[in-house]
Amino acid sequence: MSDFFEELGKRITDVASDISKRTEDTIEVQKIKGDIRSMKRANERNLLDIGRMVYDKFQKGEVDDTEYITLCEEIEKREEEIEKREEEIVRIKEDR
Repeated sequence: MSDFFEELGKRITDVASDISKRTEDTIEVQKIKGDIRSMKRANERNLLDIGRMVYDKFQKGEVDDTEYITLCEEIEKREEEIEKREEEIVRIKEDR
């Protein structure tokens, strides 16, 4: 009978150890995933900053690469359209 309890105790200890290890692994994986998300967000911010810098240079006439110019012109057109639509919203609100 004592062998049964010794074996049961050993199994319980093994299971608890396994659960503890899995929990630690899960926590570590989540931490790594969080780090990865943070790094990706930082990259996105940097890419946005690069884009803003190129667009600012385009507005000053300092960009001569046609690929950048095409993209900047598209942005410029959308900015104009956004401005028109914002004015439209103001008109609609004033007409109330």
